[in-house]
Amino acid sequence: MAILAIVLQSLLALMFLMAGVGKLSGSKMHVENFKKWGYPQWFRVVTGIVEFVGAAALIVGYWDKNWTAVGSLILGITSIGGIIVHIRNKDSFKETIPILVLAIISFIVFFIR
Repeated sequence: MAILAIVLQSLLALMFLMAGVGKLSGSKMHVENFKKWGYPQWFRVVTGIVEFVGAAALIVGYWDKNWTAVGSLILGITSIGGIIVHIRNKDSFKETIPILVLAIISFIVFFIR
């Protein structure tokens, strides 16, 4: 079980580091998506910061499990927000699957670490 937890924690940290950096750097996809969804660009930046901080907490969590709980909870709640955005904007299920999977992994990590 410990190996599975570390693998899921690592996957989650990597995915949200990439997503957070993409939002913070203003990647074309993220800029266009936030525009399409009707959110201001400052909200994209805040979302990127939250994702980056959550991922960093997961990394610190390798040494202190309390940080794993904090990071996975932050990312799980953020993921639920992302799912709601996709549903409200009638995005396809295909577009919603990645954030749905990350939400599930976030809560699995929260409960098994």
